[in-house]
Amino acid sequence: MHVQGTYMQNRTFVQRAGRTCRAAAGLAVACVLMWAGSARAAEVPNEEAILKEADARIEKHRKADGLISVVDADGKPVAGAAVKVEQTRHAFLFGCNIFMWGHCGTPQQTAAYQRRFAEVFNYATLPFYWPGYEPQQGKPNYDRTEQVARWCKGHGIACKGHPLAWNFAEPGWLPDDSQQVLALQYGRVGDCVKRFRGLIDRWDVVNETTEFNRDWLKQKAPKLTKAWEQAGQIEFTRRCFEAARTAGPKATLVINDYVTAPACEKVIEQIVDAKGKRLYDVIGIQSHMHGGVWPVQKIWEVCERFARFGVPLHFTETTLLSGEPGWELADKRPDFKWISTPDGLKRQAEQTERFYTVLFSHPAVAAVTWWDFSDQGAWQRAPAGWLDAEMKPKPVYDAMRRLIRQKWWTGLELATDRDGRASFRGFKGTYRASVTTSDGRKAEQTFNLPAAGPCTVTLGRNKTP
Repeated sequence: MHVQGTYMQNRTFVQRAGRTCRAAAGLAVACVLMWAGSARAAEVPNEEAILKEADARIEKHRKADGLISVVDADGKPVAGAAVKVEQTRHAFLFGCNIFMWGHCGTPQQTAAYQRRFAEVFNYATLPFYWPGYEPQQGKPNYDRTEQVARWCKGHGIACKGHPLAWNFAEPGWLPDDSQQVLALQYGRVGDCVKRFRGLIDRWDVVNETTEFNRDWLKQKAPKLTKAWEQAGQIEFTRRCFEAARTAGPKATLVINDYVTAPACEKVIEQIVDAKGKRLYDVIGIQSHMHGGVWPVQKIWEVCERFARFGVPLHFTETTLLSGEPGWELADKRPDFKWISTPDGLKRQAEQTERFYTVLFSHPAVAAVTWWDFSDQGAWQRAPAGWLDAEMKPKPVYDAMRRLIRQKWWTGLELATDRDGRASFRGFKGTYRASVTTSDGRKAEQTFNLPAAGPCTVTLGRNKTP
């Protein structure tokens, strides 16, 4: 019951956060609509050009040349061997939050959720909202988190924790003294990163730094907001990143924000240590589109602008609705049902495929995370999932599975030449090479693409009767 209760506190927190966030989200949408008037807009290619050249960019940036070398037990090349090249995992991170894992309405729905998640995603975001993760001081929900993370690891799914520092809500047990609050916050960052090292090695360290002291946050999380203000906007962020780096020297650390305006860039520029070295590894960009899809030029302009920092870009929270668009719908009466419509289902599939195509074609982008896999328990009750509330696939699921696991996936049958080699070009990621010779010998080898050299498959000696 404790695990279930903790999860529901996390879920309730996210729902309430969404409703409270409406004003900020409205501002973000307004910025999206205003961007075209900026001087920078003139430098962005038009939508037709961006989409027309997407496949060529994908071919250039997302694929690499591979080489299979087949040799016998004596190291001599084997000509004429049949080689099957099968991709098993993308290098690019196609992700989603996994908040409903184990908590769907029925065991059948839980099984469907997990099966379909593993069929399409290789990246999962796990919840670390402080009020739900540690409802009682000193009693974090380690077990539930580890259970989900180990399931992900067993299915080849990389994990990220979200968020370590965010002043949207606070545990009720926080003390009044701001210095004590800061010590607890920095300690929490280090504890989470260290405890889950090897299971969770990617972290949204600080969430929404740019406008951390919005007036309504002071009522929502007064102690955390006050402590952040006293430490200083940038200093607090730096200290959190330093704590995360100390606990996880090899961890991937993300600074995540919904603000895409230049104000966010100014914050990022300052997240450096005393020697001017950046403290983050990845820039996280939120792209909730409850109010309407981003124009293609907006997508491209954001990527181009943040690419100047020279680190990978992760689109960390993405939503597109299969129902009526509008942020205000979340605040209707409690029994209001925000449902999918035939036009909305079609529009969601088309717009999502276009959004991912633009991002996958941009060389700076390394990950895209959807925000809520199903409509059951979805953020703001909005129909943004790839599955409906009964865990049945929506058109967007089928469209994206075809895109990720078919169009952007490599599976080839080749034959070695006289030098025992077979060359190919495939999407970057993890592969399995299966070799069969004319005399019945077989061997397999896993490898990554790109690789420093050829994948060498060594055959055993032919056993004659």
